[in-house]
Amino acid sequence: MTTVIAINQLTRHFKEMVAVDNLSLEVQAGEIFGFLGHNGAGKTTTVRLLNGVIDPTSGSMHVLGLDPQVDGPAIRARTGVLTETPSMDERLTAWDNLSIYADLYGVPKTMVKSRVQELMTEFDLADRAREKVGGFSKGMKQRLALARALLHKPELLFLDEATSGLDPVSAHHVNELIERMARREGCTVFMCTHNLVEAQKLCDRVAILEHGRLVALGTPAELTRQYVHHLDVEIEVAEEQTEIALKMLRSMPQLVLGEPNQPNGALVVTVNQRESIPDVLAFMVQNHVRVYRMAPQEANLEQVYFTLHEEKEGVQ
Repeated sequence: MTTVIAINQLTRHFKEMVAVDNLSLEVQAGEIFGFLGHNGAGKTTTVRLLNGVIDPTSGSMHVLGLDPQVDGPAIRARTGVLTETPSMDERLTAWDNLSIYADLYGVPKTMVKSRVQELMTEFDLADRAREKVGGFSKGMKQRLALARALLHKPELLFLDEATSGLDPVSAHHVNELIERMARREGCTVFMCTHNLVEAQKLCDRVAILEHGRLVALGTPAELTRQYVHHLDVEIEVAEEQTEIALKMLRSMPQLVLGEPNQPNGALVVTVNQRESIPDVLAFMVQNHVRVYRMAPQEANLEQVYFTLHEEKEGVQ
């Protein structure tokens, strides 16, 4: 597998503040790679470093085999960038915006029209192509900006909080487009976000930053197995047996019992390990409790993130 981004002990200071602190990681070709962290964690600074916009204080990095400190323009010619607030010329039409940038990106003149039309159609903007961008909603502007970032068929796409501030429907649409275009066009995606649900859905692997330092790296499944040691289980029993079920569950030392989950009346227990679930079911059946449903609630990146955050705060 080809390494698209290689970062080794990368550090960037801004006066007394350490924005990126001894960061090392690799991103492979074809990945949708999530770069997660709170506002101010160092995500945007890292993207600026990787694009050669600013230089590191120490450490090294390579993007598409090139050194951003030396080959910044060459890297930017082969990458696309979508930020939270992309600048568009709102006096121009959507079509004109893309056509101008196609020329700047070096798209052959004979291919500009077909490429712009392709992206307008793909991003559901074809019927608004001749309208001025100033009249577009934020979601439409973000879709247009994503189309702009893909005009020259980049090998690597940087997304920096690309769906921040969008309503849920618009954010979902943008995420669908990102995934579809990345898979179809073979583009590697480096996605900075603090939206953990979004990262769980889209990303092949994720890195989690705390104050510029890498604290976790792996697939969402690997990280949940490594850091989430308790599992919530929803249990639905016969209504008339709720009280006896509660009494039995309280007697099991490996469980923590929550309040009944209204409105369906289900009971929620927290088990200290997944392997305990069959024991809970067997114990209830042996005591003649009718169990209608037992549903483990899968662990997610949000739990991983808060576990790591609490551990770090505890150390401090």
